[in-house]
Amino acid sequence: MQNKAIADMLEEIASMIELEPGDRHFEVRAYRRAALSIETLQEDVADILRNRGMEGLKEISGVGEGIGAKIKEFIETGKMRKYDELKKKYPVDFKGLTKVQGLGPKKIIKLYRKLGITDLESLKKAISSHRIMKLEGFGEKSEAEMEKALGFLESSKGRLTLGQALPEAESIATKLRKSKLAYRVEVAGSLRRMRETIGDIDILVISSEPKKVMEFAANLDEVDSVIAMGETKATFWLTIGTSCDIRVVEQNSFGSAMQYFTGSKSHGVKMRQIAIKKGFSLSEYGLFDKKGKAIASESEEEIYKRIGMDYIEPEMRENIGEIELAIKHMLPKLIRYGDVVGDLHVHTTHSDGAEKIEEMASYAEKIGMKYIGISDHSQSEFVAHGMDDAKFMEYFKEIDRLNEKLEGRIRILKSGEVDILKDGSLDLSNKTLDEMDYVLATVHGNRNMDRESMTKRVITALSSGRVGIWAHPTGRLINAREPLQLDLDKIFEVAKDNDVVMEIDAYPDRLDLNDENIRKAKSYGLKFAIDTDAHRASNFDFIRYGIGTARRGWLEKKDVINTMNIERMLKALKANA
Repeated sequence: MQNKAIADMLEEIASMIELEPGDRHFEVRAYRRAALSIETLQEDVADILRNRGMEGLKEISGVGEGIGAKIKEFIETGKMRKYDELKKKYPVDFKGLTKVQGLGPKKIIKLYRKLGITDLESLKKAISSHRIMKLEGFGEKSEAEMEKALGFLESSKGRLTLGQALPEAESIATKLRKSKLAYRVEVAGSLRRMRETIGDIDILVISSEPKKVMEFAANLDEVDSVIAMGETKATFWLTIGTSCDIRVVEQNSFGSAMQYFTGSKSHGVKMRQIAIKKGFSLSEYGLFDKKGKAIASESEEEIYKRIGMDYIEPEMRENIGEIELAIKHMLPKLIRYGDVVGDLHVHTTHSDGAEKIEEMASYAEKIGMKYIGISDHSQSEFVAHGMDDAKFMEYFKEIDRLNEKLEGRIRILKSGEVDILKDGSLDLSNKTLDEMDYVLATVHGNRNMDRESMTKRVITALSSGRVGIWAHPTGRLINAREPLQLDLDKIFEVAKDNDVVMEIDAYPDRLDLNDENIRKAKSYGLKFAIDTDAHRASNFDFIRYGIGTARRGWLEKKDVINTMNIERMLKALKANA
């Protein structure tokens, strides 16, 4: 898919226009809205143009005639004149540099004009020679924070997020299925385990024509080049920046191959050790007895059963205790992908969302949601056009009017993503908070507080008796921003005492809480909400990433409040229910 390349170009255009003279605010925002829509689109934008033309492009949120024409130009020619013209004027890697926390377009262009910094490498050199700290508007602290951010970016280099890799893998798998060359095609590896980042993609295929499968795959739009190609296995380099292994396996050993190529290395080693102790041998080809006879191979369930354990769901196969539980028949019954019936963290045009409340509600109803919580930003989040108390009151009136219009088909709940300020107080008046069905609170500004101070800040907010949900708790951005410095054990204790629900933010750049912290929070008896943090209707599709993360955290349906009907769910939100 070309979605990411197009989104990156539109985002860079926005950054460069922001530097042009005059008030270009609306133009900048338009490009950013379109970039975000395309980046998070699960369908290949080139396929949309091919199948539905310009009208199809204009159906994408934020894409009008002008931006649509530029997207069409890039898909058809590989170039975008507007981008190329601006790039001559501003020869800077905005995409890379904006990943450094604290660097926006204006600071980046100042670094370029004063120090000749154009990319991450030249920024790194300027930091090592301490030239940035001498620059007006930066200083020693800014330089130290940039150095730390660069180190984090280096450590996560080469890994794609689940949200980037899974749609690409599914696109390849779908095309292989439609080719009629394959009897069965499945995504395996870390993607099947729903890991938050991946190093490569694994796809398994059953086919009687393996050579044709490989030739077909080599010519897909997603493939940049062929790394290696054999009769039953090929490795391709994809345009999104990762490799993809495609293996053709026999039908009678497909189950064992899926088992072998899904679990982590550690899970696989442990499984083979247990098989040996029971007098078997286990490989990608099957489970064999001492005489070499295959006793299980066609299905994963059969393999686990013959070894003497319950079937382990793919998301759990990390060798962190799941094998022992499977042997004792004590595995949790994981939440299923269709269990969530409401979304409690949704943004609209009232702050930084792309669509109106009614549009978001209509789409949610269409996909089977029973309720959504509209939770636009509070006033301190000025970058996201946060609202003050008076605007929130008008916003609540609009929600009341829409609920009457919808006549119970779907319920819209009143909420807000309310900033936890530096002293732990909340960013709106108690009168406004009291109007909400629940308060969704989080940290945005002053992120660089030390562990003790940040922990105290959060505990103060969660102890107020007004917070229903702690949103994207650690504040991390995968591969881009480190989590806040927090003592989660102390915070989880306070959250339990105050009936505060932990959010699993399904937005693929966040997946926060992560699986490890979910298991820890569950050990304190806390409840969870899996939310998309949707900024446009198509973002509701992100729910699967949140559910996958919850499954990695071993959560059951009973642990997640938005699997409940609205009455039970609101009862679980005791802070303001």
